[in-house]
Amino acid sequence: MAEVKVLNLEGKEVGTISLKPEIFEIEPNKDLLFRYIHKQLADRRSGTASTKLRGEVSGGGRKPWAQKHTGRARAGSIRSPLWRHGAVVFGPRPRDWSEGLNKKMKAGAIRSALSAKFKDGKLLVVDKFEMDAPKSKEFVSALRRIVPSSNAVIVLDTKNDKQINVKLSSRNLKDAKVIIADNPGKNTTNVDGLNVYDLIKFDWVVLTRRTVEKISEVYGNAVR
Repeated sequence: MAEVKVLNLEGKEVGTISLKPEIFEIEPNKDLLFRYIHKQLADRRSGTASTKLRGEVSGGGRKPWAQKHTGRARAGSIRSPLWRHGAVVFGPRPRDWSEGLNKKMKAGAIRSALSAKFKDGKLLVVDKFEMDAPKSKEFVSALRRIVPSSNAVIVLDTKNDKQINVKLSSRNLKDAKVIIADNPGKNTTNVDGLNVYDLIKFDWVVLTRRTVEKISEVYGNAVR
């Protein structure tokens, strides 16, 4: 079981914490990581693109001109895809792009992402990350004191006012993101959930002590 340093927002060591090897020290499964990320990106697609079929295009249903003896090509309808303002052949239609992934695979992908970051030395643990008010300047200053690069995702454990302020402070930043991984109630506002895409996308992963405990509680006993 690995022991890692726990930092405060000043970048000073304030203790250590043990990381469960079945979560943070497994061999990353690249196939699971690909499947999870592909699912996340597919689920984001709105699926609202739509083109008109022949029955939906405006225009009369009568034959434009006689079949023969006009010197023109045969035509049966002005709604034909061959005509300007006609229908579209094999165009996009509204559909649901979301994909399924069972709980076992999701848990395996999360463990693989965390293990990959820990293996690369890009995972840090802080005692807590809270702010009294949403201020981007203070957030960036605190992040620079604990992370070598500003390209980082911070995973907070639960939704409360001080941690929501941290999330709001990062809204306008391109290289940093704050995830609130747990929602104690039904309101999902400002709650993202722990996910593979954000863990892999950013260079550094910053967890709070309480986040590590919750991850160990949820994924430590998950079926492999």
